[in-house]
Amino acid sequence: MNNILFKLYQKIAFLGDAEKVHNISLPILEFIYKSYFGKVFHKKIISKKTKQFDISFDNPVGLAAGFDKNADYLNFLSNIGFGFIEVGTLTPKPQPGNPKPRVFRVINEQAIINHLGFNNKGIDYAINQIKKFNKNIPIGVNIGKNAKTDIKDAFRDYEYCLRKSYSVADYITLNISSPNTKNLRDLQSVNNMESFLDSIKILHNNLKKVYKKHTPLVVKIAPDIEEGPLKDLLNLVNSYDIDGIICTNTTIDKTNLDHKFKNIQGGLSGKPLYEKSNIVLNNVKKHLNDDITIIGVGGIDSASSANEKFKLGANLVQLYTGLVYKGPDLIKNILN
Repeated sequence: MNNILFKLYQKIAFLGDAEKVHNISLPILEFIYKSYFGKVFHKKIISKKTKQFDISFDNPVGLAAGFDKNADYLNFLSNIGFGFIEVGTLTPKPQPGNPKPRVFRVINEQAIINHLGFNNKGIDYAINQIKKFNKNIPIGVNIGKNAKTDIKDAFRDYEYCLRKSYSVADYITLNISSPNTKNLRDLQSVNNMESFLDSIKILHNNLKKVYKKHTPLVVKIAPDIEEGPLKDLLNLVNSYDIDGIICTNTTIDKTNLDHKFKNIQGGLSGKPLYEKSNIVLNNVKKHLNDDITIIGVGGIDSASSANEKFKLGANLVQLYTGLVYKGPDLIKNILN
């Protein structure tokens, strides 16, 4: 999809409800890219090879979780220049998520507020989708808990999804930082996190023996975490031999938004998240073991904003909202 086509698409798309447009346009794009016509639009992946988690990435720019929750659009997304894709967030059982409307564009700020709540078709569906796909780039699987699962039992949902995805995923992300599932962020507290990681790592080590392969484990953290609790969390990440950290999820801080958006429930992504996520990224780099991979995400909408993430210590970066506002050419601009 070249820039002129994207601008035309965007002009029409922005007239409609954000979630409806997403759910209509992506199946069409997937159909095109899966067919013979996909070869016309295919973008050669720009080679900026890097090795992280012992995985070779053709380039360090990936797609963040949330865009393709169920691994339904892999033909399209793997052919527009990304070096890797992260699907999800996926839960043990399918669930509808929070009531609609739940996705709102904040166009003046080049931002999005989402209150989706882990709507997905369940881990089994997505894993089958990945298995059917002729994989040409690494695919990460982002996992979480069902809304009805009590926070004290959350580890059971993550364990279930870990078992299901271990042999198929290139890496697995523990999403403990979405603001749209009640009490989920409580898992980031040291008391909860220690018992949670203890349970997860026992299973992770057992699966490594069963499958005779190491599937890297990544933790996705919130941008709203203070430096003290963050440092405590990172000490645990260091001691439990976690492979990577994603900095960061969406923010609940809507202080600088126009008053009509301030009371909308959900996580804010895009430009207003940029500085906040960079502060967390900088603190993570200071306290994290050097051999742990850092993935920077939040507010990347240009080559310079991506470059800043790398300067602050990110080994890989991910896009989501920037892709919505700037289109696939953003990937090429960053890599060039």
